Amino acid sequence: MEALIKAIVFPLIDDYEHVQIKKRVTPDRVTTYVLTVAKPDMGRIIGKHGQVAEAVRSIISAVGNANGIKTRFLIRE
Repeated sequence: MEALIKAIVFPLIDDYEHVQIKKRVTPDRVTTYVLTVAKPDMGRIIGKHGQVAEAVRSIISAVGNANGIKTRFLIRE
């Protein structure tokens, strides 16, 4: 899943060194992926009115559901 997130995010950003993807699994078996990017790249990842972020969340959720995993996707700077 991390490779999928990188494949989606890397074409949108300039600063690859500050990209981090952390995976957390909660006790209720929800997998959360937290994407951290540099501050100048935040606008590109979020997109106009949050459209890019929502699209990435939809893709991650769909892939997770196909594999039987409940997923969440968060973005931090």
